[in-house]
Amino acid sequence: MLRWSFTFLLIGLIAGLLGFTGVAGTAVGIAKTLFVLFLALFAVCLILGIFATKNVGR
Repeated sequence: MLRWSFTFLLIGLIAGLLGFTGVAGTAVGIAKTLFVLFLALFAVCLILGIFATKNVGR
């Protein structure tokens, strides 16, 4: 998911440099959404992993 976020960011930057502002805005918006979703899933997995290791250690 993080790879897709960077891919859309790169597409947005290249499109912005070439003057395709509509495509650039859309691609950067998708990249932001994917990055936030990645961070949320990472935080959930991190918290679940911390609690799972506490239960295994008992």
